Amino acid sequence: MTSIPISAVPMGAEAALASFQLELEHALADLLVMPDEAAMDPRWSRAMVELRAYTLRPAKRVRPTLLLAGWAMASGELTRGVPEGVKQFAAGLELLHTFMLIHDDVADRAATRRGGPSLHRALSSGKAGEDLAVVVGDHVYSRAVEVMLTSGMPHAAEATRYMMAICRHTAVGQYLDIDLARTPLQDVTIFQTLKVANLKTARYGFVAPLVAGAMLGGADKALLEQLERVGRQVGLAFQLRDDLIGLFGDDSVAGKDGGGDFVEGKRTFPVVAAWTRADSAGRAKLEQLWASDVKDEKALQSARSEIDAWGGREATQRVIERMTRSARKTLELLPSGAGARMVLDGLIARMVRRAR
Repeated sequence: MTSIPISAVPMGAEAALASFQLELEHALADLLVMPDEAAMDPRWSRAMVELRAYTLRPAKRVRPTLLLAGWAMASGELTRGVPEGVKQFAAGLELLHTFMLIHDDVADRAATRRGGPSLHRALSSGKAGEDLAVVVGDHVYSRAVEVMLTSGMPHAAEATRYMMAICRHTAVGQYLDIDLARTPLQDVTIFQTLKVANLKTARYGFVAPLVAGAMLGGADKALLEQLERVGRQVGLAFQLRDDLIGLFGDDSVAGKDGGGDFVEGKRTFPVVAAWTRADSAGRAKLEQLWASDVKDEKALQSARSEIDAWGGREATQRVIERMTRSARKTLELLPSGAGARMVLDGLIARMVRRAR
């Protein structure tokens, strides 16, 4: 379910949001039942069982909620009920995100997702599971686009084209994220880490659903630009928080590998911030830790200590707080009707608190 607290929105919007949250889960389950594939092969049917279980695990559903907020700000109709087409488009957007997660988990060799095994681990062991998961991810991508295009909303094609363009940019961010993991820390800049955060997370995870939702609601250019701004600010804060979780997080709280970013050697903002502030000995130690093939628990604890000692965590937290303040200031410029602005404010508050 979505992470927006129901009590954070006005009473009229509260009922609409609660209904949307429940119906979204039902829509996701229904859309993953595809009669034209039922008799194809029992092995494929078993894969679809695993996919449904993976997709329907408890989750924040941030993107569908942002889509709803963008649509409500453009249309002013949240308290009058959410059209079926908006619900279907939102479910398609969540399926698109599922595709992203499946492929990310393979690329990151992640063992867990949302408190359970990653899909490639659930399907099989080793490379076979990874290969199967990539294929299932491709399938989910196709289903997501199909669902969004057939949602019946007047501007569905425009919003879908916009989402596909953002997905191309997301691939650039993912490519850079993986490629930078092979680059010495001395050659990675703070600007590069923020570029990855913007392309991989902020634009895809926050800007795009807000703007696409507003497109579905017939928004004008001015509102689209305001939503793009607040989405970028919240998205950067979210990704930097995720960078901290990737180094310092508790697996049971975060729903992902708490030290996974270190194991993968990712050059994230807190790492580069620490390296920038370190003396020559500190820089050498950080280089050694991130270049080493030994990424056991002892090395992880040493990495955490070095990041803290050189202010990487503190610097990241400061930027998160600055981005959060900027997002709230931008939010004040947005339309306040239909409870949509309150939905966004509740989301920002949740992002600030998430898995500290």
